[in-house]
Amino acid sequence: MKKKVIVLLLLVAFFSFTAVVRIKDIAKFRGARDNQLFGVGVVVGLNGTGDGGTLNSPLLANMFKNFGIPISESDIKSNNTALVMVIADIPPFYKEGMRLDVVVASLGSAKSLENGVLIQTPLYGADGNVYAVAQGPVSIGGVEVKSSVNLQSRFKATGYIPNGALIEREIPSNIVSENSITILLQHPDITTAARVAVAINQKFDTNLAKAKDPASIVVKVPDAFSDDIITFLSIIEELEVIPDQTAKVVINERTGTVIFGGNIKISDFTLSYGNFVVNIQNGEIDGQEATISNLISALKALGATPQDIIGIIQELHKAGAIYAEIKVM
Repeated sequence: MKKKVIVLLLLVAFFSFTAVVRIKDIAKFRGARDNQLFGVGVVVGLNGTGDGGTLNSPLLANMFKNFGIPISESDIKSNNTALVMVIADIPPFYKEGMRLDVVVASLGSAKSLENGVLIQTPLYGADGNVYAVAQGPVSIGGVEVKSSVNLQSRFKATGYIPNGALIEREIPSNIVSENSITILLQHPDITTAARVAVAINQKFDTNLAKAKDPASIVVKVPDAFSDDIITFLSIIEELEVIPDQTAKVVINERTGTVIFGGNIKISDFTLSYGNFVVNIQNGEIDGQEATISNLISALKALGATPQDIIGIIQELHKAGAIYAEIKVM
């Protein structure tokens, strides 16, 4: 069978277009972090789908005792209760009286937590202190799927309580240290950190910010904002920068998906693959430069399958012809 030949011509100049974003969208302030809470509780009101044994008897017996109702552990053998782990995340700056969403998961042999109610459960932080209490009806979510074979049925041993926890103690958050704040990038990068520092210094027309490492930028608090930190932080959050990123191609061999960003470049090469001969030389094709995007378009126009395209991209990467990181899933 005659092989198909593709000639891609490489342009001299390349252009990469990256979105301009706010610092708020790519970073956070050190000290402004979530904290994880956890506790062990009992879900009641189950219709025979609970633990069905004595696993939760000591806990239930202690609860009855606190209510002034003496009862023996051996007398508690209910299929309508389930021992559960209760977890929640408390965001920074949340105050007493605010509410959190809660996740509950069975610790025993309960078949379902559907229509159950969580009894008041203290939620602890990593330091052993109680920061919230959770209580309320457990939601499994969605509806039971019976008619369709394409949808997965619900997993009933885990449930949710929207706004089910009430904060009893605030977790202190301190974002100012030695008259300075630290900005932490969500995706550490040397160039992005430098650009953030430059944007801040240009905004305030003085050298307040310095990139300490690829992840953190230290910013001095000006005297004018010493008693108004929130306004200072809000100004910084709204500053816009162009984040830098490593060129990357993500390949999912199972689904035949290729995801890439930016204008990923390809060097000169000649590749024979199956029924295709791919040849890139200095120049252009249909007025376009030789990039991953244009290569894929040309291959698809000639009838290449997703597997063909993925195979060619992988071989080019092995040969060093693609200037990007390849991640295969």
